[in-house]
Amino acid sequence: MKLYDVFPLFDLNIVKGSGCYVYDDKGQEYLDLYGGHAVISIGHCHPHYVKKVSEQLSTLGFYSNSVINTLQRELAARLGKVCGYDDYQLFLVNSGAEANENCLKLASFKTGRTRVLSAEKAFHGRTSLAVEITNNPKIIAPINANNHCTYLPLNDLAAWEAELAKGDVCACIIECVQGVGGIRLATKEFAQGLQAACRKYGTILICDEIQCGYGRTGKFFAHQWLDIRPDLISVAKGIADGLPMGAVLISPDFKPEYGQLGTTFGGNHLACSAALAVLDVMEEENLVENARTTGEYLISCLNEYKLTQPHITDVRGRGLMVGIDLDMPYKEVRNNLLFKQHCFTGCASTNIIRLLPALCLTKAMVDDFMNRFKKAF
Repeated sequence: MKLYDVFPLFDLNIVKGSGCYVYDDKGQEYLDLYGGHAVISIGHCHPHYVKKVSEQLSTLGFYSNSVINTLQRELAARLGKVCGYDDYQLFLVNSGAEANENCLKLASFKTGRTRVLSAEKAFHGRTSLAVEITNNPKIIAPINANNHCTYLPLNDLAAWEAELAKGDVCACIIECVQGVGGIRLATKEFAQGLQAACRKYGTILICDEIQCGYGRTGKFFAHQWLDIRPDLISVAKGIADGLPMGAVLISPDFKPEYGQLGTTFGGNHLACSAALAVLDVMEEENLVENARTTGEYLISCLNEYKLTQPHITDVRGRGLMVGIDLDMPYKEVRNNLLFKQHCFTGCASTNIIRLLPALCLTKAMVDDFMNRFKKAF
């Protein structure tokens, strides 16, 4: 049997990581400004993380959710305090797509409605409901095309209000910084207006914080820059620094009913120990603030270079979530960065380089990246 190919692969075998660096099987070091799709939040193989996960695995890696798991309760209390949602409820799952699935189910259970509003260029996952609200026809199979979703331009408040006024919308879901969509930011006016309209028409507001959350933008959640408080928040990626985990933060307006939601592996002992270790490091090393200050420095360096590099048409972002628009396909520049300058970056659309480094990135590493980036041109 061979693997079912779903992505074209770079001819690299990464076997080791440390902080913001990874190493291939030939010993070559790479500066990692992508973090495996924003998953690596505290850096590769942080000693505290390795210690806590190893200790947990040596005692109990998994038992089902039919018994008390004190690690889940500790994580809920810690996370609520750190992110400012200590009055919310936490449901732990395995991935971001699963988190969004459960957000939509909760919204539909509560409202009795089936229609969802989602943003153009949105990406919310590849499972059934999540893929249907993702604005990419290429990944929506006929079985997923159930006409539950209407796509609208991000920041076009009038268009969203007009759909909400029809009174049949179950939920609105937005990324306050779109990731796959090219690092496009929701405005405060739009977000606050959308929240007000959702409340007016009895619609659930969901913020997808899977890529833009967990400290990446310089606040714990990206929507906190916009002064809104959604009904449901989906998180994943950086929550456990590489172990599969996702979660839904659920407002107190939702009352649990046995049997509505469930999961086999979600919130298992090993994943919870990893998530607690992540919070330990984030607090001890002040990584949310570091994401803000280092991100500001990175964006300022890119904007300065933009003045002399005509192929860069725009630099967008917040914290350590940055998009670089080029007037040409990103492929050649990105390949030069990877294979000649030994630096990982991501991409979006056909001409956007996407940067999603670990939150421990330093200004010295930014300077190093800028040198490599300039050489890549």
